[in-house]
Amino acid sequence: MRLIFVPLLLISSLLADDFITRMEYAKLLYLNPRGIGCDKCHGSDAKGKVIAFYKQKGETKRLAAPPINNVTKDVFLKALNNPKTIMPKYSLTDEEMQSLYEYVTKQP
Repeated sequence: MRLIFVPLLLISSLLADDFITRMEYAKLLYLNPRGIGCDKCHGSDAKGKVIAFYKQKGETKRLAAPPINNVTKDVFLKALNNPKTIMPKYSLTDEEMQSLYEYVTKQP
């Protein structure tokens, strides 16, 4: 039985295009691109999320991440590459950024 299983496993791996789909890969990137996931601030659905409340001069303010599920690709890429934002810098490749954009906007 073992002798049959190994060749079948090898054949099936040769027939498969990828180990995971592009969207599965993008989801993994969204949840943990390089240490902290996008979901921690933008939410599991990429619709934005309140990160924290704080007081400034006696007034309660909130720190919130904006929704990213409905932005243009240009806006999305500029935000990822802007060094002046509080967003973590991930050193993502162009392909990873494209995959993330497709995942959060659900666009192929």
